[in-house]
Amino acid sequence: MNEPLRKLRLDEFIPYRLSYVSNLVSDAIAETYRSLFGLRIPEWRLVAVIAEGPMTQQQLCARTHMDKVTVSRAAAALVGRGLLERRANDADRRSHHLQLTAAGTDLYERIAPKALQLEAEIFGGFDEHELKTMERLLDRVEQAASAAARRQEQGEDK
Repeated sequence: MNEPLRKLRLDEFIPYRLSYVSNLVSDAIAETYRSLFGLRIPEWRLVAVIAEGPMTQQQLCARTHMDKVTVSRAAAALVGRGLLERRANDADRRSHHLQLTAAGTDLYERIAPKALQLEAEIFGGFDEHELKTMERLLDRVEQAASAAARRQEQGEDK
């Protein structure tokens, strides 16, 4: 016996809810980065990731899950502002390592505390157990979504 087809209600569709909430959080933070530091979200993500160490654009795409064009434009904007510099990649002459300049490091050191403050404002109403549970659930969603994407790439869902 077939079960009745469940009607799609967007407000109950978890992928939509995740995207919607993610956009709300991102927009709240983006306005701060834009108004205080003149950065768009992709630019801030590159600054934050590269602060951990130099990376190629390909590594940045993988790490941030942003497409090549977005990473390239953000990197070019940051290089143009003197916040990033390109260095030769001895392991692969076709690519470059991007690293923060002194001005980029100074910017990061001013933004990072503000980012942590915004995180505390948004998530301050959650207790430690709730936050740990959210982190575990997000890890599981990330793993499941990555597996689904791999299956689609391999043509398994066709």
